[in-house]
Amino acid sequence: MKNPYLFGYLPFVTIVLFSLTFGVYSVGESTVFFKEIGLYQGMREFLSDFQLRIFLLTMYTLLFFMVFAALKLIATTIHETALLFFLRKEADASYSATKSGAVIYFLGALASAAGIQSWKTLVLIFVITSFIYFIYVVYKLSPFMTLTHTVGLIFFQIIVWSVLLAVLVYILIRLYNGLLASIPLANPIK
Repeated sequence: MKNPYLFGYLPFVTIVLFSLTFGVYSVGESTVFFKEIGLYQGMREFLSDFQLRIFLLTMYTLLFFMVFAALKLIATTIHETALLFFLRKEADASYSATKSGAVIYFLGALASAAGIQSWKTLVLIFVITSFIYFIYVVYKLSPFMTLTHTVGLIFFQIIVWSVLLAVLVYILIRLYNGLLASIPLANPIK
């Protein structure tokens, strides 16, 4: 008998690995930025270079950990709500069939170490990993659903994620315009 909790630790490890890779990249960019604005030497009066990098790595890793943990919580909620609407058969097999998909995110987190020099590569690896995971989950769940329910599951998740992303972009643009409006001689985006 296979242990259903075999992959239970992988989401935590995956979030830590993604957070570390994004954190390491952010430390490198932050030190360059701090040097450009002249803040780096002032910070070096209090901490050594190693201590400063460890401090920044800890802060950035914690920040990205919170972001990725929140994304996982949101993704799980959206996915299970979609299953509530479109998975008509009650089957424990359908739930446990998708649990092994955590390996996909784990492999993506390991691959993100290769893209640590570019934020575009890191984001691209995360997006590709999420897409592959989504295809895998739909493939694993399709035997337990009819074709219309499978299409409904796909569109439900796409629509909900699109709405959330659109709201986020709208809020960011509004904040940006508010910031520019408070600065004299600046023209906000219309």
